[in-house]
Amino acid sequence: SYDRGVNVDVTQPLDTTPFERRKLHGVHKQPQEGKCRVGFLVPSGRLSQNECRIVADIADKYTDGEIRLTVEQNIVLPNVDESRIDELMAEPAFGEDSRFKINPGKIEGNVVTCTGAEFCSLAMIETKANAEDVAKELEKLVDCDREIRIHWTGCPNSCGQVQVADIGIMGAPARKMDPEKGKPVAVPGCKIFVGGRIGEDAHLAMEPYVTGIPLAKEDLLPVLVQIMKDEFGATDKAPAAEEDLVVIDE
Repeated sequence: SYDRGVNVDVTQPLDTTPFERRKLHGVHKQPQEGKCRVGFLVPSGRLSQNECRIVADIADKYTDGEIRLTVEQNIVLPNVDESRIDELMAEPAFGEDSRFKINPGKIEGNVVTCTGAEFCSLAMIETKANAEDVAKELEKLVDCDREIRIHWTGCPNSCGQVQVADIGIMGAPARKMDPEKGKPVAVPGCKIFVGGRIGEDAHLAMEPYVTGIPLAKEDLLPVLVQIMKDEFGATDKAPAAEEDLVVIDE
């Protein structure tokens, strides 16, 4: 009643079921017999013209031209015949040379970004390419036993909603030592927010965890790795097995 003095005697019972975030990546059966939904990663939510055509062709072939877009900037193909799942997953669109992944990693599969400085005059940093590159690097550096949501936004308007993310990266001023000038100079940088949550116990991380971090990978990646270890239990990625190593004779 929004404190207007109106009493409602009959209301719908509150849902006491624990909140569980539905998984959108991967192959999942639908309530309809013989149908599945297939969700796949669109890295940083960016599609090229050619990739748009690829998605359209896949949809025409498997879903009667229907696609669903998620709030995490990815795509779901609904109503795929269960008998055609193997055929769909073998498509070149989901091969090694494609950016699309049906089963992405726990980090790269949960990245959300705003438009960034390339197309937004308000953004202080470029978000899309940086977000995709950093996620790939983190997948190589650490293992996580849970999904880690990393959101990027170019400015305090927070179109990328960094405050609700596990780790939020917001464009901000930073300074870095310039060896040629012998003094710190202004460089693209960020503030990092930690601990946002969604669901029944939603929480906004309003205060930065750390500020003034240069955006260069050599500066940002170590900070993110340490945060993931300290706050989310991440561990260093195990070295590649010996049989997986390629030896090149000189």
